[in-house]
Amino acid sequence: MTDKRYEAIFCIVNEGRSEIVMDAAWKAGAGGGTVLNGRGTARREAEEMFNIRIQPEKELVMILVPEEIRDKVLQALYDTAGLDTESMGIAFSLPVERVIGLDRQKKEAD
Repeated sequence: MTDKRYEAIFCIVNEGRSEIVMDAAWKAGAGGGTVLNGRGTARREAEEMFNIRIQPEKELVMILVPEEIRDKVLQALYDTAGLDTESMGIAFSLPVERVIGLDRQKKEAD
């Protein structure tokens, strides 16, 4: 285990837009991510409230980053894939209590 603090960033975008998310995250300093396919369940009221059309097919990008670059990565995701873009993405982060396996990657790179 490592003593370094990490954050899990989750970015939900329209289907086919995960590469844009990862490109922005890499440029902001992230090391990589995982993409899952999903389906949104928004109601018509949400479409009317935000004046947007919600595409049900989604991609969820999960990115683990050191805490000190969280805000930089989130800002890059907002600028590149936010609600005002074709990706229509939202992003949020959650603190990660423990991480196992990243020390091994670092040792192998040395």
